[in-house]
Amino acid sequence: MRTAERLRYDVNCSILFTELPLLERPAAARAAGFTAVEFWWPFPDALPTDGQVDEFVASIESAGVRLVGLNFFAGDMAAGDRGLVSWPGRVDEFRASVLTAVAIGQRLGCRAFNALYGNRLDGVDPRQQDAVAAENLAYAADVVASAHGVVLVEPVSGADRYPLRTARDAVEVVDRVNQATGLDNCRLLADLYHLTVNGDDVPAALAAYSALVGHVQIADAPGRGEPGTGTLDLAGHLDQLTEAGYDGWVGLEYKPSTASGVSFGWLRPSQRAADLLEVADTTGAAR
Repeated sequence: MRTAERLRYDVNCSILFTELPLLERPAAARAAGFTAVEFWWPFPDALPTDGQVDEFVASIESAGVRLVGLNFFAGDMAAGDRGLVSWPGRVDEFRASVLTAVAIGQRLGCRAFNALYGNRLDGVDPRQQDAVAAENLAYAADVVASAHGVVLVEPVSGADRYPLRTARDAVEVVDRVNQATGLDNCRLLADLYHLTVNGDDVPAALAAYSALVGHVQIADAPGRGEPGTGTLDLAGHLDQLTEAGYDGWVGLEYKPSTASGVSFGWLRPSQRAADLLEVADTTGAAR
């Protein structure tokens, strides 16, 4: 058995099952055999109502799945925003979403929270943006520590103004945050698709930074489809991560080339169902 076959896979319900309303997607993931899901920010604004939060939590609980990853508010993603972490003037929105996300995490047992860094802004000194980001990430790390979780920093492709392109770019941010806070709960989100499309040397990056990986996401390249639709050696990369000690979740964050349920054919049913009673912390967060 390849080592990657022992990993645990979850469905990103913000990019899969988009033919369904958002709150129906956890149940669809469960019907497809999965026991864990993750989401981008699932609300239209940084500060949802109590009712919206309760409805989201209920959709996870009633589906019988586990929430293993959640993004903080990232602005208007459809319009091209890619996070508020480094955006002066929107600090209150970002921090409000941190409090909400961690409260949801405490209700559902989620310990991994993705903080999209944000695009470079016209007329704003990048050094100012990086200073804002450092303060925001330190704040997030402190709040997330109360849930025994990790803050994830992700390189992203397809956004020309997004400054974190490679694993090294993100790890430099991670290291600064961990050194500043002493909490050691900031981690790299290794999205193998984004790293590949951005031209990173993925095997070298994984060899250098595997100890800092807090979560993994996959899609094939080119095209961002399910594994098998492109040429990316996903199995080889996942084997490398597993052999280096990674035993956390692998999020399926791809655009299905067929109906969502059909696009899971590459993954055996036994690989979709992780033990819902498992309570071990595999995120690498300080205990």
